[in-house]
Amino acid sequence: MIELKETPDSEEQISRILNPTVKKWFFSRFNGYSLPQLFGVLEIHSRNNILVSAPTGATKTLTGFLSILNELVDSAEKGILKDKTYCVYISPLKALNNDIEKNLKEPLQEMETIAGKKLGIRVAVRTGDTTPSEKARMLKKPPHILITTPESLAIVLSSFRFIEFLKDVEWVIVDEVHALAENKRGTHLSLSLERLQALSPAMCRVGLSATIAPIGEVAQYLVGLEGGKPRSCLIVEADFIKKMDIKVLSPVPDLIDTGHSEVHAAMYTMIDSLIQSHRTTLIFTNTRSATERVVHYLKEKFPKIYLAEEASIGAHHGSLSKEHRHSLETQLREGKLKAVVSSTSLELGIDIGYIDLVILLGSPKSVARAIQRIGRSGHKLNDSSTGRIIVLDRDDMVECSLLLKAAIEKKIDRIHIPKNCLDVLAQQIYGIAISQKIHEKELFELVKRSYPFRDIPYKDYKEILDYLSGKYISLEDRNIYAKIWHDEETGMIGRKGKMSRVIYMTNIGTIPDESFVTVKVGEQPIGKIDESFLERLKRGDIFVLGGEKYEFLFSRGMVAYASASVHRQPTIPSWFSEMLPLSFDLAMEIGKFRRLMEEKFNSNRSRAEIIGFIHEYLYVDENTANSIHEYFREQYLYAAIPHDKKIVIETYTEKGRSFAVFHTLFGRRVNDCLSRSVAFAIGRTQHKDVEIGITDNGFYLSYEKGVNVLGAFSLLKSDKLDVVLNMAIDRTEVLRRRFRHCAGRALMILREYMGRRKRVGRQQTSSMILMSAVKRISNDFPILKEARREVLEDLMDIENTKLVLKSIEDGRIKIRHISTEMPSPFAFGIALQGYTDVMKIEDRMEFLKRMHNAVLARIKMKEN
Repeated sequence: MIELKETPDSEEQISRILNPTVKKWFFSRFNGYSLPQLFGVLEIHSRNNILVSAPTGATKTLTGFLSILNELVDSAEKGILKDKTYCVYISPLKALNNDIEKNLKEPLQEMETIAGKKLGIRVAVRTGDTTPSEKARMLKKPPHILITTPESLAIVLSSFRFIEFLKDVEWVIVDEVHALAENKRGTHLSLSLERLQALSPAMCRVGLSATIAPIGEVAQYLVGLEGGKPRSCLIVEADFIKKMDIKVLSPVPDLIDTGHSEVHAAMYTMIDSLIQSHRTTLIFTNTRSATERVVHYLKEKFPKIYLAEEASIGAHHGSLSKEHRHSLETQLREGKLKAVVSSTSLELGIDIGYIDLVILLGSPKSVARAIQRIGRSGHKLNDSSTGRIIVLDRDDMVECSLLLKAAIEKKIDRIHIPKNCLDVLAQQIYGIAISQKIHEKELFELVKRSYPFRDIPYKDYKEILDYLSGKYISLEDRNIYAKIWHDEETGMIGRKGKMSRVIYMTNIGTIPDESFVTVKVGEQPIGKIDESFLERLKRGDIFVLGGEKYEFLFSRGMVAYASASVHRQPTIPSWFSEMLPLSFDLAMEIGKFRRLMEEKFNSNRSRAEIIGFIHEYLYVDENTANSIHEYFREQYLYAAIPHDKKIVIETYTEKGRSFAVFHTLFGRRVNDCLSRSVAFAIGRTQHKDVEIGITDNGFYLSYEKGVNVLGAFSLLKSDKLDVVLNMAIDRTEVLRRRFRHCAGRALMILREYMGRRKRVGRQQTSSMILMSAVKRISNDFPILKEARREVLEDLMDIENTKLVLKSIEDGRIKIRHISTEMPSPFAFGIALQGYTDVMKIEDRMEFLKRMHNAVLARIKMKEN
């Protein structure tokens, strides 16, 4: 049973279970127990499964370890400490693992000083960076606490020597659960936890997470199932203990009529002022390029401050070398940096010392992500977390104002947990087969105990067994041979081949190899684009590279071929692949606010009354309230306000070309599904090609005359969406790339073999040939089916798209079509994204200003 623990235990109850040495150490460091400790320590001591959700700096880690350290110290003092692993700690980050090792060894040394003797409690890290000599030492003397990653845990579970030490594990701690549950690393880990539980049936599971929702489902993910029902788990929500001071700031009173240079200067003056009024500031951007740009501009504008050695600033993101990142983290811990700018790499709980302010440049697109980022400030338990969100356009201003409201009111957006990932299943079955002989039905029961695989059909499971055991003989032409043996008569499964263990160990994991793609015009290289950017391109799309426009033709391996003779405007913005998608739940909150604003205008409320409502509903200042009012007033008078109950389809013509803007504020993942479906319907029924552009707030179609977009949209039905989208993505770059990722996870394509690493380009070429081969076997070959599932469920959001279409069918969402002379204010960010991408930023803002003035002029004409 999953249940919320609502009453904390008393300090006396916890003190009663603590060994005198541990108790003396604890109170030499702390004045008392934190709230998470009052809720969690006794439960972990009693071996009850528990999920502790609390903000950064709320002592989650010590909550998880206090009972375990107490048990180990007590056993050591009584001379009954065994040579086995008592606790396995898992986190997604190697850097976090190193922090945990240090933060466990130091207290243990202090406890040895208190006890006046060596306790002999061993703590060790096992990751991909662990040396062979360190691994050999672990086999001689197993660590009592093993610190590892999801990938390394899977390796030790298939290691016939180390596995002996895992047969009586008493606790497993999964840290940063929120960062694992929503991706395939978490799916992979879920199966590893079931394998570990099979070795240690009495094992207690402890989950440590930042603010997350739906917390009940995350608890089920953590503990899995037994006999078809969720195992018991207590939930501790300690999110309310930390005060948050968050504000949305605009660098200028008027975001649209102020010139670019003025906005730019005001923003950096604001950032500098905030940095100088705090000790250490962490700035989050949403892209790596923006991270570098902010550091560059601050150094350029304020050289005496940011080029001075004693008050320097640094950039931290995933593209930088490990050495650079570690050096910057050390400088932060030592207080040598005044500010650091990051994209997403510092979101998780790496120890970076004391931060007293977090600045978010633009919307983080998710309430949970905003709270996680801002929670990096005020790292100590009783400190306030201080965050400032700086906005640069009106859509961002509205979005961040609603995000701030949701954060304050604890309306957390729900994460998506991938399910029935057949590539991950293939990899794990291979790992199980090389470590033991097992019956196929026993293995199926183990798989179904994992929450992400709770509903997996036996047919899908059997197809994976068929693939792994070499039933598809034609694949041998592509050098894909049987990886396991499977006796159909007895149902037994086991290892096949001498190289199987080496192949598994060197190819394990779920994170695909990524690389840059070379863009060529003919045989002339032009530049490079990110592979995730290529995924979004389809033949005929126009994109910008190095300030020039190119038309995408096709790709081969890691080369994209393009044409330079382009007269149309870009359809895919250059920043597209890096941007985080808006969460569906936050999108719905924005839609609800739009609807309430429309009701005020429909009721002829005065300006003062509407601004009063904005202040009452949102937590914003006077400037922001005025800007929001003007933005909505312009949209209401010029066109119509779209919202959660009304989709507005706006059509207009420009330079002989027609545009249809769909105001579907459901987030980019849903809009990706909707736009591809409409374009596919037009192609199938009207035999016309259309250009597509998508954003979080909607999408647009551009086409020659004679296309019935409204008719095509009306053809979309919720119960037929799977079929339509499966056909729509069939020959796309995104499916080809994702098939390579899935084939790599399923070990159809080996990244490493016989000591040689296969380049990403070779992997992609192999995967395209392989994709044709599996289609000849079956269009529903399990790994191809998984690639489609990943695209539609994980990358896009087919489930919420179905909900939107069902709401349209049921009449809960209305459709309104309007014709305009030019894009409405709400359409600027949707229809003009590609058009303005080719411009310099100053020209872009000047262009938007002219468009805005033209809209105002038309509103004035209407009013007169």
